Amino acid sequence: MREQERALTKALVATIVLCALSYALPRGLSANVSISYQLLNHTDGSTHYSLNVTVPQSLLEYYNAKSHTLNSEHDFAKFVTPYALQPIAVSLMQIYTDDEDFTNGVLMIVHQILYEATVPPKYPVETMVDNKGDCDLFSFIAASIIKAGGLNTVLLYYESEAHMNVAVSLSQAPQDSREAASFVTQNNTRYYVAECTGGKWQDGWRVGECPPDLKGANPEIITLDNSEQVATGQVSASYITLVTSSLTLTTSSSYSLQGGIVTFSGQLSPSLPNENITIYIRVNNSPWIVLDTVKTDSQGRFSYAWSADVSGICYVRASYSGSDGYSVADSSTRSLTVLSTFFVVLIALVVVLVCIGIAAFVMGRQTYTGIPEPQPPEIPS
Repeated sequence: MREQERALTKALVATIVLCALSYALPRGLSANVSISYQLLNHTDGSTHYSLNVTVPQSLLEYYNAKSHTLNSEHDFAKFVTPYALQPIAVSLMQIYTDDEDFTNGVLMIVHQILYEATVPPKYPVETMVDNKGDCDLFSFIAASIIKAGGLNTVLLYYESEAHMNVAVSLSQAPQDSREAASFVTQNNTRYYVAECTGGKWQDGWRVGECPPDLKGANPEIITLDNSEQVATGQVSASYITLVTSSLTLTTSSSYSLQGGIVTFSGQLSPSLPNENITIYIRVNNSPWIVLDTVKTDSQGRFSYAWSADVSGICYVRASYSGSDGYSVADSSTRSLTVLSTFFVVLIALVVVLVCIGIAAFVMGRQTYTGIPEPQPPEIPS
């Protein structure tokens, strides 16, 4: 019995320490990452634009947690993420009127990222935040934006040359190529080569131009049927300075029993109505996952009631993907300890055992008599 009491007491102490540590963890604000890319209105143009792109921290961590394993060459397609980069494509279509200029605008962007050999492969937002990568990483970004812009594109994998670039189906042969346009054919469709490395964004490779060492090569054509169709959020992109947004998040309680209801609520500033707020959750050391997406009300407020169907230390945060004129925003991360039914029963048992022990101790003190104290003799009256 004593051994059981000691084991239960240790478990109770461990639970209390765990709860205390979870409450003491820092709850700092997440840091979004902003990048600026220079653009020309045409490959030989003189009008300059500065495209501001912001990557929410929540979106970056979402891709950090995804699998980066390649089982075959066809797995390259999973690193193409059109939905996440769609705002960039929309911004480019504001200044480029045809598909060739649009594709060359995409190449201007990837030509500004520093070249550095990188393994394993990374998702586009990871490369953009790092601001460095190699041919396959640049190709993933370019293919993502081009596909988001509605153009049919493929990856070209040169196994013997250890290289990758992209190819794009255009409405007509490239007019601005400084050489005879290079292309590959797939299902009777011409795809014009677009080289993503080079580092010279103003006069770098244009669509239709092919590096000399790749001419005559026979690349494997990788279609994008297996590319990512939807993501938990998007980057923001704008040619103007965006109005800074902020997002708060509170929880109705820092502790909950498993199966209990916890309410997450917050405020978007400025107070924009009918905006999407994505709520993320991480349980213990597991990756972040999307809990749900809710809409802001007329005052920019949002609320979500969650049934705590897990146990352990949960981390929760909210994210706003931005809109026209407003930047992305992530809330601070909140922690919540959900006690499992097992621990609740365990604590109850420990309390009962402690009470029984105390009662037994008190009763033992009361029944103990010891040696009787001598009494004075009685004096006859």
